[in-house]
Amino acid sequence: MLCIAPFLLEYRLLLKLADAETLTSVTAHLQNLDLVAKQIGSATGQWNTVQEHADKTAIQAQQISDKMSAEVKAFTEFLQRTSDSEKANLRLEAEKLKRAEADWLQVLVRILDHIHALHAGAVRSGQPRVIEQIANFQAACHDAARRVGLSPFAAPSGEPFDPRRHQSMDGEAKPAEGALVSETIAAGYHLQGKLLRAVLVRLREENGSESKTKAAKAQADKDQSQLPLEVTGAPAQG
Repeated sequence: MLCIAPFLLEYRLLLKLADAETLTSVTAHLQNLDLVAKQIGSATGQWNTVQEHADKTAIQAQQISDKMSAEVKAFTEFLQRTSDSEKANLRLEAEKLKRAEADWLQVLVRILDHIHALHAGAVRSGQPRVIEQIANFQAACHDAARRVGLSPFAAPSGEPFDPRRHQSMDGEAKPAEGALVSETIAAGYHLQGKLLRAVLVRLREENGSESKTKAAKAQADKDQSQLPLEVTGAPAQG
């Protein structure tokens, strides 16, 4: 026993040393766990801070988006109002231009009608010199009118009556089939290829006499400037 006792004591001492080392290691690990827990707590706090900032950023982004949507809507409404105003102004200007065009067209047609009547009077006078001068004057006026798209035309004597281009002195009365033109009372007009006014003609009767008396002829010459103007879709002919 005396020989074995030292070994037993040494063994027990080694066990206690091993236990002490194990306890020291466990204590160190526990300290590390405390440090990890602190780090986890710090990370959790930082994450909460980041989450709060993210929430604030999302709210601000939503506010910016709402504000941009409102500005886009307001800008779209402004553009719509501006477009409507411009369209209204353009329509007004277009109506003014149409009225102005109708006015100068009426004036020009009336002048050409009077020139046609002047030429007809010169022809009836039988004076070649006067007829030539008036014809040249009429041709010059027609050339000037064609520059703005207005083309006068007349119906030659003996031409078959065409209701698309001719208008008889009888007005409502429908000419007989095969009726021939006796003379042009008032010129017709094409405006930029469309029929503006049919030519007013006097028709021949079967016996060769004219369909109107001299009094009616004089009245027609007097009233030829009162013929209406109406643009139709008929293409220019002749």
